[in-house]
Amino acid sequence: MKEYSPEYLEQIRSIIEQGDIASARRELDSLHPADIAELYQDLDLEQAEFLYKLLDEETAADVLMELDEDDRKKLLDNMPNEVIAKQIDHMDTDDAVDIIQELDKEDQEEVLSQLDDVEQAGDIIDLLKYDEDTAGGLMGTEMIVVNENWSMPECIKEMRRQAEELDEIYYVFVVDNDERLRGVLPLKKMLTHPSVSKIKHVMEEDPASVKTDTPIDEVAQDFEKYDLVAMPVVDSIGRLVGQITVDDVMDEVRESQERDYQLASGLSSDVETDDSWFAQAKARLPWLLIGIGGGICNSVILGNFEQGFATNPAMALFIPLIGGTGGNVGIQSSAIVVQGLANGSLEISRASRQILKEIGVGLLNACIIASLVFFYNCITLGATQVTTLAVSLSLFAVVIFASVFGTFVPLTLERFKIDPALATGPFISITNDIIGMVIYMSISSWFLVRFGEFL
Repeated sequence: MKEYSPEYLEQIRSIIEQGDIASARRELDSLHPADIAELYQDLDLEQAEFLYKLLDEETAADVLMELDEDDRKKLLDNMPNEVIAKQIDHMDTDDAVDIIQELDKEDQEEVLSQLDDVEQAGDIIDLLKYDEDTAGGLMGTEMIVVNENWSMPECIKEMRRQAEELDEIYYVFVVDNDERLRGVLPLKKMLTHPSVSKIKHVMEEDPASVKTDTPIDEVAQDFEKYDLVAMPVVDSIGRLVGQITVDDVMDEVRESQERDYQLASGLSSDVETDDSWFAQAKARLPWLLIGIGGGICNSVILGNFEQGFATNPAMALFIPLIGGTGGNVGIQSSAIVVQGLANGSLEISRASRQILKEIGVGLLNACIIASLVFFYNCITLGATQVTTLAVSLSLFAVVIFASVFGTFVPLTLERFKIDPALATGPFISITNDIIGMVIYMSISSWFLVRFGEFL
């Protein structure tokens, strides 16, 4: 991210206040669209609009796509629909769909009706039908497509015609007479086989592809697996309908990671640092209230064992240890499962195997942790104290429970199509804290009733 010095920002603001259009255009001409978008973040809406109106239509379209959603929405809300339509005329269909989706239904129809390119408007309408979290909602229709029965000279001629309307060329896709995807034509083959009779004799058959209803996370996994920069998208009968490029996938992966991180941090919705106090409080409050509920439950549990604390005050010293250990173990287990589900290394069909594996890991960790704490308590409290044995046994049980619970919860959420990242946040910590207290108090009370303060 480019950082602008206070002096430079003051210079830009001064140019805007003076209405110096020539100087403003010189500054904008020296900046990349992404840098202009970042500059807007340091300006108020009126200043940003002044600069935006000075951009040529193609650059303005690029800047609009580089803005974050909040800044883009502010610009769009103050932009006439005919101006939005002119910007969309210079965008790829996948980017155009993103802009259209941010408009109200009435504005969507008006903008689409004012597009100069009727074919592009039709493509956008078709893409709007797909779920935005699927390959269909992410793809664009701009690509070079040739027929498998064409000769190489015919193919090259058609490629030149199609390339005039494209900003970037990633692959040349080959289809049959029914528009079904048949292969990919490498550039090397065009150079080394200039006189080949038909494209189908030199194309690479059966390229990696995804269907329009493929979830985005699976698309990202395929990009990583096959080291692709673009991937064709086909419909249910194999007809080529579009392509997804790596930049779009990276944007989706980044947004997904941000959402998962916020879920794991106990935020109920996406928030940014520049969001209002109310928006940030609204996102944070739900899990904070749940945390308060968990704390109250803990206090009720501990209150029921008041007599035990009076008999053996040392029991209270290990409450943070029990709760903290259970929470940490649970988060570790759930994080491993969520990561496995995200990168495809763990399939829901192998859930039972993962749970068994986690039981084994939990047993090993539980033995080590319980033993270390037991030896510590033997030195500090004495081997005959009830607390010495109760704490170690409680830790053993809590670690095993937290390991299994931390594995089971994200797998269950995944099965019910709920984001498993939710399991790496406060939910695991609060639940393990409550269960850990129940285990600790139950074991300690049982020992006190049977043996008193000493064994």
